[in-house]
Amino acid sequence: MEAEGKIRRWRLILGQDSQNRFGQMGDAPLTAQQDLMDQALAAIYDRTQNGGFGTKGQGGGLGPSNPRITRWLGDVRSLFGQDLVTVIQADAVNRCGLKQLLFEPELLENLEPDVNLASTILLLKEQIPKSSKDSVRRFIQKIVEEINRLLEQDIRRAVTASINRRRHSPIPSAAALDFKTTISRNLKNYNPDLGTIVPDHYYFFDRTSTTAANKWTVILDIDQSGSMGESVIYSSVMSCILASMSSLRTRVVAFDTNIVDLTEKCDDPVELLFGFQLGGGTNIEQSVVYCEKYVENPAKTLFFLISDLEEGGNRAGLLRRLEEMKASGVTVICLLALADGGRPYYDAQMAQRIAGLAIPCFACNPQMLPQLLERAFAGADLGAFMKEFEKRKS
Repeated sequence: MEAEGKIRRWRLILGQDSQNRFGQMGDAPLTAQQDLMDQALAAIYDRTQNGGFGTKGQGGGLGPSNPRITRWLGDVRSLFGQDLVTVIQADAVNRCGLKQLLFEPELLENLEPDVNLASTILLLKEQIPKSSKDSVRRFIQKIVEEINRLLEQDIRRAVTASINRRRHSPIPSAAALDFKTTISRNLKNYNPDLGTIVPDHYYFFDRTSTTAANKWTVILDIDQSGSMGESVIYSSVMSCILASMSSLRTRVVAFDTNIVDLTEKCDDPVELLFGFQLGGGTNIEQSVVYCEKYVENPAKTLFFLISDLEEGGNRAGLLRRLEEMKASGVTVICLLALADGGRPYYDAQMAQRIAGLAIPCFACNPQMLPQLLERAFAGADLGAFMKEFEKRKS
């Protein structure tokens, strides 16, 4: 066994090209974890046509839209000790063209906003020199503003339209106008000359229950492991939009093997993003336990678990916690990814078991968030929404 261990170590050091020679020395195939290590190392140190992020003889090849480097950086933090991570990431910056992006502010300022590159920058934020930090923040700010333009108006409308839609109030409020009821009950007042409905009565939602102890609580429990970079960015913007709405209480928690409560940073999405420490292991159950203390009124609590479900902690404990939370009346939603396009990587077995608890468990693109929020607040069947969404994707 000792000889096999040495063979595997040398095989990792010398790379894929040495596989045939080591095969002749005995049957000592790499373990699953060592195979991941081999792929991570090859991305930087294998400069052949078939390996690395670039091609033979080139030091670049990492265009700003390449998501592989983001996942790679997270894997490296999970697979190697901190001392080796520092060396490997430094080599990635020097050998693969990332240094040019991070260390030349004028180049970064001229790049088009790109979520994948932003998540890469957040992974490497500790290596950014002081001279580039302002440029990096401006670059992140551009992306935040772009996502905010995409989502803010629709999210606000969805939340406003959903809360207490059954009750009406005589107090007029443009933000609380019940368009559907107002139109349906005034169809008889259609004016053919004007080509429009002239309402004789308007209906407004009752917002009294959105004050004090009756407010809805939204808890976002966000996985900050390396593979979740894009999801972290979209989740942060959504968190800040929700936190700015007086009708909601919003809590934002980030986790890997540690837990960081980022709620106090929700007034600035850029500051919130820089509060995440992308990379490392995962202990989801521990984070769910932490979030439970914010559940005061289960019937008015919406809990988002945003994670690839690669649980490194107590898997049975996680399932039990989620089941108990749902049974208490909390609306629980598991988002495997919050990102544009592609098929996300996640633990399919764990996702299936969570779905078996009647907890919706699916990947969602950002444009679907307003619809998801509206249905969640209204108490609609989220399982049906998930099936409808999956059908649209296929």
